[in-house]
Amino acid sequence: MLKRIVGLPARRCFHRTSFLLGSDFETVHIPNTNHFKDLLIENGKFQEDQATTIVEIMTNAIRGGVNHVSQDLAKREKLTQLSYQQRVDFAKLRDQLLSADRSEFHNIQNEYESVKNDLEKLRNKLREEITKTNAGFKLDLSLEKGRIREESSHHDLQIKEIDTKIEQEVTNMKMQIDSVKTQVMQWLIGVCTGTFALVLAYMRLLT
Repeated sequence: MLKRIVGLPARRCFHRTSFLLGSDFETVHIPNTNHFKDLLIENGKFQEDQATTIVEIMTNAIRGGVNHVSQDLAKREKLTQLSYQQRVDFAKLRDQLLSADRSEFHNIQNEYESVKNDLEKLRNKLREEITKTNAGFKLDLSLEKGRIREESSHHDLQIKEIDTKIEQEVTNMKMQIDSVKTQVMQWLIGVCTGTFALVLAYMRLLT
């Protein structure tokens, strides 16, 4: 049964498989392969080329397994290194972020203190300006009140003078009117007396 399986067609298949696998795993060295080939020839009754093919297939299989394990180990080592590097990078990034946060916090605090001082200076300056403005306004208002008071006193004097002049004019006009009345009465009395005298004289002439 085994000889039927490892006949000539199978030998060709073995050689083909050996060619395909042997090109990928030449870096893995397996010692003493001739000993296994001799055991196959002696104990398994295989021909030399069949034993060689079987040993090559097994060697390539072992090489493939070793290579796969080594690649897996390399991947694990790379993953470990990558994980460690990521932890280191994360720690550096965290330190940088913390440092940046502290620096940013200090900058914001300094800016806040600067703005606070500027606002305090502006408040004091505004208070001084308001005080100066109020003082100037009070002074101007006091001066304006004094000027208005002086003008009012001057107007009162002028009004009193005008009232006095008007009273004097009215008194003079009354005196003139009284004088004219007296003159008119005197004239009327004279006219009446003269007329009465003429009438008496005319009546005497008639009688």
